[in-house]
Amino acid sequence: MPRLPLSVFIIARDEAERLPATLAAVRDWAGEIVVVDSGSTDATVKIAEQADARVFSRDWPGYGPQKRFGEEQCRHDWLLNLDADEVVTPALAAEIAALFAGDPPPALFRIRILNVYPGDRRPRPFANDYNVVRLYHRAAGRYRDDPLFDRVVPVPGAAERQLRAPIWHYPFLSFAGLVAKQDSFTSFQAEASGPRSPWLLRLRLLTEGPLTFLRFYLLRGHILGGWKGLAFAALAARARTLRIIKLLDRQAR
Repeated sequence: MPRLPLSVFIIARDEAERLPATLAAVRDWAGEIVVVDSGSTDATVKIAEQADARVFSRDWPGYGPQKRFGEEQCRHDWLLNLDADEVVTPALAAEIAALFAGDPPPALFRIRILNVYPGDRRPRPFANDYNVVRLYHRAAGRYRDDPLFDRVVPVPGAAERQLRAPIWHYPFLSFAGLVAKQDSFTSFQAEASGPRSPWLLRLRLLTEGPLTFLRFYLLRGHILGGWKGLAFAALAARARTLRIIKLLDRQAR
């Protein structure tokens, strides 16, 4: 494919195992790749530089601020945000190329992001994980400056459309790795969150885990993922519960 007038930007830290696949899926057609590293101790920076990415080092301020910084380093007005564990599928690359063949006006495009379990080659059948804006024109929206909830905020009146093909997401290399990731992330969530009602938190401690399990297992289709889907839904419920416990613990100190 010809190179498109589009900047891909990625925030990363210690992603040497998964970043190569992320970069390989876009390096031949993206107008540029920007990687914002937040203190990697592995080969992440070297891998990004070998893929001809423009690499910036910046201390970790949270998800939203780091992504806004990434936006600001991009030279093109069209932006595609990827996490370092996400891979653009060939079908999505072709769909984006067809979109740019028509010189699209500024807009926001939602893309489905589908999880792939460790050891699997593709998402489970009928996967239904996330559907968020990832491809957008900077005149149509920007990432909000929130350390936890990194979402693109549209400009009033901006058009929002849906792309058909997905991104494949490899969020963890093993279930043990997922547990470790959750332990770190829930600590960050608890520290970055504002004061909460202790009574409401105690109520949520009773309900959050079971409701999260049902949402992931049934509504998001992990029931079709066999034992791995069951484990993923159970660990998602664990993470939500653990976050509330850490919030209660922090407020009790």
